[in-house]
Amino acid sequence: MRYLIGIVRIFVGVLFVISGFIKLNDPVGFSFKLEEYFSQGVLNLPFFEPHALTISLVVVIFEVLLGVLLILGHKRKFTLWSLLAMIVFFTFLTFYSAYFNKVTDCGCFGDAIKLTPWESFTKDVVLLVLILLLFYGKKYITPLFRPFLTKVLVAISVLACIVYAYYVLNHLPVIDFRPYEIGKNIEEGMGIPEDAPKPIYEYAWKFKVDGEEQVIVTNGDYPTIDGEFIGVETEEIQKGYEPPVHDFTIEQDGEDFAGSLLQEPKLVMVIAYDLRKANLDAFSEIKEVTDMAIDKGYKVIGMSASGPDQTKELKTQYDLDFEFYFTDQTTLKTIVRSNPGVLVLEKGTIEQKVHYNDLDELEF
Repeated sequence: MRYLIGIVRIFVGVLFVISGFIKLNDPVGFSFKLEEYFSQGVLNLPFFEPHALTISLVVVIFEVLLGVLLILGHKRKFTLWSLLAMIVFFTFLTFYSAYFNKVTDCGCFGDAIKLTPWESFTKDVVLLVLILLLFYGKKYITPLFRPFLTKVLVAISVLACIVYAYYVLNHLPVIDFRPYEIGKNIEEGMGIPEDAPKPIYEYAWKFKVDGEEQVIVTNGDYPTIDGEFIGVETEEIQKGYEPPVHDFTIEQDGEDFAGSLLQEPKLVMVIAYDLRKANLDAFSEIKEVTDMAIDKGYKVIGMSASGPDQTKELKTQYDLDFEFYFTDQTTLKTIVRSNPGVLVLEKGTIEQKVHYNDLDELEF
């Protein structure tokens, strides 16, 4: 039993540290996921949405800390009860989300590992069993080091998390797991291979036969039956291939210019998913940077989900010499974790991507 508990202890501890670190690498992205939980009827707590980023930071640092405490065997009672409370809460959350199809990606491992709602629930059930096993064998969870060294290691872990979080919040994630990382081609990311799996649908055909309603289920073919057709219900039972880049458009007056703009040899994108939440002071420097880019032959465009009145006001206020296009807010949030942020592309390939704090790093 001692060896089993030791293996489970290390496994659960390392898993919590890795899961927490992946989200700590991109706390802004995790805060977007929390906003979904708060607003889409899972938790039904919309008043928490403005505090999603703060909550995400607390949750991920606490997650890493619990993993470290478990591995070190420090504060055993507090650690086990905290792990149990956390996993019970997230098991309920992932079940509710999966059963009612509320949030399609739990965000457990950020953008590094995508899990379906039911996969997330299964993962949480397994962890729940392992944590209950740790409760059963808690007497075997003993400190690895002396108290002073253990406290030093815990303090270093917390400090490292805070410093790392501060860095990624004021710049960009150190590791970019998204399909818009530097070096990726957006147009290629939208492609679908010829041999890609297609979605599978199930059709429930309703007929009235001899005065009674009958339902015949097929995979698409219209059933041969002697009766009056009432209607059909369609359900996707297996998803097909979804390209890494989807729902990507660059629209203006209802027309999508993505195809032509992604062929530009020198393109600068100024992205601000929501101008109401953007750091508008950054546009003074963006004005200087984009003017320089235009002088060197670059085409510059703005991309936002805000309305034309807001973008027009912004252009006038900062004397911006480029036009704004409309792009879905979720897509813009995915492209860059900065509001605003700037990308430099060459025929659709992302060459540079910076936070508004790092505009001076751009090279034209």
